[in-house]
Amino acid sequence: MAITLSTRPSGGAAQKRRQTPLDAAKRRGSEPGTTRSSRALTNLFLLALIVYFVTPLWWLIVASTKSEAGLFGGTGGALWFDQDFALGANLVELFTADNGLYLTWIGNSFLYALSGGIGSTVLAVLAGYGLAIYRFRGSRVFFAVLLGAVMVPLTALVIPTFVLLSEVHLTNTVWAVILPSLLNPFGVYLMRVYAFEAVPTELLEAGRMDGASELRLFFQVALPLLRPALVTVLLLSVVATWNNYFLPLVMVNDPKLLPVTVGLGQWLSLSRQGAAEAQVWNLVVTGALVSIIPLVISFLALQRYWRGGLSLGSLK
Repeated sequence: MAITLSTRPSGGAAQKRRQTPLDAAKRRGSEPGTTRSSRALTNLFLLALIVYFVTPLWWLIVASTKSEAGLFGGTGGALWFDQDFALGANLVELFTADNGLYLTWIGNSFLYALSGGIGSTVLAVLAGYGLAIYRFRGSRVFFAVLLGAVMVPLTALVIPTFVLLSEVHLTNTVWAVILPSLLNPFGVYLMRVYAFEAVPTELLEAGRMDGASELRLFFQVALPLLRPALVTVLLLSVVATWNNYFLPLVMVNDPKLLPVTVGLGQWLSLSRQGAAEAQVWNLVVTGALVSIIPLVISFLALQRYWRGGLSLGSLK
């Protein structure tokens, strides 16, 4: 009778092995001075980070509820509300100033962010998938150039892009902002890394043996697997285009084509001393609060895809 020895450890050994990290943690926790002090320092550091990041947002919310007089000399202080809660009046003044120009800026920001974000995501998915799945002559060179492009700051390319678009008479148009926003080297790099790990080549080979075309494999096999990274690139591209300031500042002169970032900057540049300065600051602060609401909603709605898209590639 043959006897097969199991390689699985006995219950006592397995239990001992599982308890070893816990026992080590308990032994570390039994040290009275070092662990408590390190935890206290860690908690204080995290608390300082929370205060550092939340304080500007809290100030923006509080300042948006103040009147023109309370913004600079209110009784509630810089970080607390005044007795005169003027958020409704500030919103009415914001949306009616200059014949509703702020609403035009918000619409332009949505146009630039959605068109540029969606377009750059589509290009990033196609380019990243192609670099990850297919092997062709020069693919390594293209990927090296892509890595180099990631290192180049976008602001360094604004002036050459302006010269290029001025030659084809596209400056001071919506295309002067949309077309440069379609290029996203970091999105291509992220999609390439994710597709290389998330799309198994065996699955694609099985589909090819069944007679599926490359286009069908991409849409029915690869694209569902790339959904977390796709949403991640889309979110990052939309946020980057929405917050872009230098590109539309250089490309666009017409006030009706400006995004909300440049529009608020122009309002601030028109400020003068005295009451006019307080009035302009009141509009800028309230407009800045309204402009971040779409970004907050986007992050809250897509955060589960965003976190999964950033972490899955590192866990593969």
